[in-house]
Amino acid sequence: MNTRMTIYIIGKMLGVEGLLLLVPAFVALLYGEQSGWYFLPVSAVLIGIYILAGRKKPKDQMIYAKEGMIIVGSAWILWSLFGALPFFWSGSIPSYLDAFFETVSGFTTTGSTILTEIEALPKGISFWRSFTHWIGGMGVLMFVMMLTSLDDENSMHLMRAEVPGPEADKLVPRARSTARILYLMYFVLTVVEVILLLLGGMNFYDALLHAFSTAGTGGFSNRNASVAYYDSAYIDGVITVFMILFGVNFNLYFLLRLKNWRDTLKNEELRVYLGIIIGAAVLISVDILHLYGNILHAFRYASFQVAAIITTTGFCTANYDLWPELSKMILLTLMVIGACAGSTGGGMKVSRLLILLKSIRQEVMRMLHPKAVTLVKVNGKKVGADTMHGVYIYFICYILVLIGSILVVSLNNFDFATNFSAVLTTLNNVGPGISQVGPVNNFAQFSVLSKVVFCMDMLVGRLEIMPYLLLVSPELWRRKF
Repeated sequence: MNTRMTIYIIGKMLGVEGLLLLVPAFVALLYGEQSGWYFLPVSAVLIGIYILAGRKKPKDQMIYAKEGMIIVGSAWILWSLFGALPFFWSGSIPSYLDAFFETVSGFTTTGSTILTEIEALPKGISFWRSFTHWIGGMGVLMFVMMLTSLDDENSMHLMRAEVPGPEADKLVPRARSTARILYLMYFVLTVVEVILLLLGGMNFYDALLHAFSTAGTGGFSNRNASVAYYDSAYIDGVITVFMILFGVNFNLYFLLRLKNWRDTLKNEELRVYLGIIIGAAVLISVDILHLYGNILHAFRYASFQVAAIITTTGFCTANYDLWPELSKMILLTLMVIGACAGSTGGGMKVSRLLILLKSIRQEVMRMLHPKAVTLVKVNGKKVGADTMHGVYIYFICYILVLIGSILVVSLNNFDFATNFSAVLTTLNNVGPGISQVGPVNNFAQFSVLSKVVFCMDMLVGRLEIMPYLLLVSPELWRRKF
């Protein structure tokens, strides 16, 4: 393993976090708060680490997939460890573990929280909390690649370790240029959402924080009641649309930019994704009609929650834990499915679901027609053997992590719905679950061990398991390679 290059890249990434911490410090200064001072020592330490480890590029700059996995997995943990310090030192979150939980939830765009009085947070701290969603939405490494000059020969290994989905594709030949194109689209969509929320009556601070959380499909709000606080059909509609937009594969926006409407509209994953959203919203609307008495009201709340759950954003405008069991089961199913590959959303991804379902169909056809040649195709193209293998391994690991986490969390002796949905929502980076971790509750009541498990699940879910399997592999630490 190229240790020096690994340390160099991690040092550079920590330096970028140090600069980012100056943004909430400035926000606190604008509001005349003391909370801004708690960001400065953390920023200074991180910039110092960059000066020591991230300035001078090693002679041997070559890294491979294994280094990419190690760098990305380690960087996300380190960003969360340092990012939690302002919460802890300011006293906003007295327990460091809880502060770490909140920061991991922010960077992984999960949106689960241990806070009970969100509106009591200082403006600078609340800004940092939502800003972590925006940074983590496209990936902390993608953010660093967009700003700095990581070597393009190696950066694709890092992209593959961080970009969600079965495959990570370049939009243009250079990975750094790809990162900048993606972030330009990301930035433009965020700005448009801020403007539309301002037109709906939100103040600029609230609009910015909710746009950060929507863009990163995270779900942190600076209001205890989340989006329900505003009680506005217009605001609900704007956020619903943008949650769905940020759950789309960003490669498709690049195709639209090239005016390639045909390939965009024919994209199989996009059509299935939109079909699931429409179908689920209609079913839930019918199921909860008796609670709202009006189909338009029912559809308003149903479509918002469907978009919030399938994109793994986690905002809420209604306490869906009081909805009928069918509606809750549909939402739990959407937690597993998640958004599109290459989006800011979590979950298994619609593309993986497509491949798994088509693989089942292929196996049935083989049994019916043993001599027939059957292929698994998505968007008219054959799915490669490596991609198929990766999907199968991911699914097996996903189930094992899910079961293992539920067993550990069950030591708290909460009911099954609480334990199961708590693990499901953190592993899929959704945010709220049902029962005692429903949309009006939080994770504060769980034990230290359970919170550690949830932090691991959020990180594992965001980076899709493999980087952390590599990090905990004894073979990695026994061998020199």
